[in-house]
Amino acid sequence: MVVNCEHVWREVSNYLDGEVEPNLRAAIEEHIRGCTRCAAVLYGTRNVIQLYGDDRMLEVPLGYSQRLHRRLDENMPSNRRSFLGWMVAAAAACLIFGTLEVTRGSAFRVPQLRSQLAEPGNGVPPEMLVVVSENGKLFHVAGCEYIHEKTKLRTVTAGEASQEGYAPCVRCLRKYLADVTHPAPKSTLPSRPA
Repeated sequence: MVVNCEHVWREVSNYLDGEVEPNLRAAIEEHIRGCTRCAAVLYGTRNVIQLYGDDRMLEVPLGYSQRLHRRLDENMPSNRRSFLGWMVAAAAACLIFGTLEVTRGSAFRVPQLRSQLAEPGNGVPPEMLVVVSENGKLFHVAGCEYIHEKTKLRTVTAGEASQEGYAPCVRCLRKYLADVTHPAPKSTLPSRPA
């Protein structure tokens, strides 16, 4: 069996763990004898595993981290510290501005309609009193014969109903569903002679 460098690199961990077949192990050892790069990868990986697995890991003395940071701060040039201060201030300003924009945008966000087929109303007076059903999707004028679940009704303003995702009833509030930006297409039928 003949192996190349990439094959050795893929199998180096299995080789070191002794989890390769005998003929593959012999091919890897043959390749390593002639390839200095693969030998370096193998020996380097073996050293890292031995160092990492060593129980005699060095523990840093208590307070070392604080002393290191203090020393780094003391040796840092003063103009660098002021630059970092300005960068932190700029990042904080961007964060505050972004938060304000998100909150402002959410205050003016059009609510998600309860029905995907419903059309939002145009020009419905927000103070107009309408009736909504608890599990319904539309708001109606009082007395509309198409109100569902008449036992679970409540009266709200049209503005509140719209904010809660209700859409105008296509029957009792038809005049508010006419889309003024997209008028209905004219008939394509030929006109009758007079």
